[in-house]
Amino acid sequence: MAKESFDKEIQFLRMLVLTSGAYSRQQFAERLGISVHTFDKTLKKLKEVANTLLEQPPEAQGQVFTDAFRSNYYESADPLLLFLFQAKSLKETESLRISRILAALNDSQELSMRDLLDICCNGLDLDSAFPDEKTIRGDLKYLEEVGAIVKGAGPRPYRYRLNNDLVRQLSREELLDLFDFVDIMANTQLPSVQGYLLRDSLKKELVRQDEEKQAIEPFLYKYHYYSRILDEAHLSVLLSAIRGRRKVQFLYFSPKASTSYASQNTNPLFERASGGRTETALPLKIVYDHQYGRWYLLTHSKHQGIRKYRLEGMMQIEAGETVAEELFLAEKSALEQKISTSWLIDTGRPVTVRAKFLNPQRRDSARNFVKERVLLQGQWGTITEEAPHFFIYEITVNGTTEIKPWLRSFGSSCEVLAPRQLREELVAEWKEILDYYESF
Repeated sequence: MAKESFDKEIQFLRMLVLTSGAYSRQQFAERLGISVHTFDKTLKKLKEVANTLLEQPPEAQGQVFTDAFRSNYYESADPLLLFLFQAKSLKETESLRISRILAALNDSQELSMRDLLDICCNGLDLDSAFPDEKTIRGDLKYLEEVGAIVKGAGPRPYRYRLNNDLVRQLSREELLDLFDFVDIMANTQLPSVQGYLLRDSLKKELVRQDEEKQAIEPFLYKYHYYSRILDEAHLSVLLSAIRGRRKVQFLYFSPKASTSYASQNTNPLFERASGGRTETALPLKIVYDHQYGRWYLLTHSKHQGIRKYRLEGMMQIEAGETVAEELFLAEKSALEQKISTSWLIDTGRPVTVRAKFLNPQRRDSARNFVKERVLLQGQWGTITEEAPHFFIYEITVNGTTEIKPWLRSFGSSCEVLAPRQLREELVAEWKEILDYYESF
């Protein structure tokens, strides 16, 4: 994960994907809560990142960034927005130091902190700021935390080496098997930036061993929620806060807000409202909605009780004070009880939903795909009645807001019987759709 936050770049890329170029520079900047100048500067930075990572010739670099956002069914094996994580979003001086440290460790077995300090200082201009021991120790601690390096055996002063045993100790056949497994799991399970990064590392190692590209990428994948992968930038700090029973403070932008990001005020002469609201809460659970590709954070606060946030609207997340274990377990238990009958995360009043599903009537259909889908996706609901042409499905859920899209997705194969309010809501929606298709 990146050493520094890159909230602005995340929101920038998300909006670029979701709007598909429909906004002008001015509209884009207003929606993000930044100036047009900042928009141009951020776009230039991202183009430089794309050109660096994709290693295109100079004459083709101007088109690299544009082509990366062009939809192509057969070119989706490498996730579109992963390059921001690969770029690390480090400051230029940090990037230079860390690159030199990793390169030095790659050429040697083990090196001490002082050895690496000398390497980082060599070759710098006399006018440049030379790193000190504290800076190098901080870089080594960061690289150790993300698993890039490990301490060697022996007493102080510690010596460090690359943590590349995984790929160096495997045979070529074992490496190919591991790549295929990681490739499938990272692309078919929950969106996983770590999985994509591991896949990318294995791919580079295989290329280094002169494996042909066709042997490396035997599968192709199609994604519907490229932008949601970026929400995983928040998972590391949030999961760490949950494990440590620590409160978090963050700036939150509701999905209904007119802006999705606001630049931090550095000049008091141009200070303005951020557009978001500052929240402090105890994180209890993270939930992923696979239907819409959304991440949710469920929290508890002293004055507001259980609160739910979409990760895409969270910025500037910082861990705060630690709470007692008894309090944390009590609040988490209360949350689990509250959402025990939630289709996803709804905490409304429990209601029993009854729906009539029609079996396929086509003679050439050997499978009852409607029933198979209900049994697969219907969670704890049960089939209470069956007939040759239909079956009745029943489930008790917290409110009907979250289950409604699922029921609606069956089209004419589903008829809601109860509750009456849900039935009437669906009738009204279908009538509205019918109006759209009336003949002129």
